[in-house]
This record gives sequence, C-alpha cells and structure tokens, in this order.
Amino acid sequence: MLFFRTVISFIKDKEYRDLLFTTMVILGMGSVVYHFLEGWSWVDSLYFSVITLTTIGYGDFSPQTDAGKLFTIFYIVIGLGIILSFINTIYSHYQNVKTKRKS
Repeated sequence: MLFFRTVISFIKDKEYRDLLFTTMVILGMGSVVYHFLEGWSWVDSLYFSVITLTTIGYGDFSPQTDAGKLFTIFYIVIGLGIILSFINTIYSHYQNVKTKRKS
C-alpha cells in the first residue's frame, strides 16, 4: 500500500511529473532510433535503451551499424544523467514518504 501512495504522491508533484516526462522522452527517442537504425523490434529497442541507460548492459544486444554506434555514444552521454537522476529522485521520494509515515 505504501508503494501505491508513494507513486500517487510522486505523480501529483509537477517537478516529478516533468522528470518522468523527460525520462519517457529519452527512452522513447532511443527506442525509435534503434528501431529504425538497427531494425530491432519495438520491445528490443526499448529494452536496449533501458539496459544501456541504467548501465546494466547485459550485452545480448549491441548496435551493428556505424550510425547506431555513434548514436549510442551520444545517447549514453545525454541520457545517463537523466535516467540516474530519475532513479535517485524516485528513491529519495520513497524514503521521504516512508519517513513521514513512521513519524
């Protein structure tokens, strides 16, 4: 139940919504580019975008075209900070809600 309350309070805050929107745009942009440059399915393109920007990097997919490789360099530099900021913000928000609930 705490998780759902945290998500709802997260979505109600404009700054958090803006960060969520920016994150979705970055992941969407990567998915579109990989879909067309590499010829991957939409799911594979989204999967690669998330795995790359969260620095997990399983290695089961990698760009094969020069354009895909160049885009990946640009994509990591731009997107990494945004994704990590998003993850950190969610964690901090969850901790704040959890702390307020205990007091």
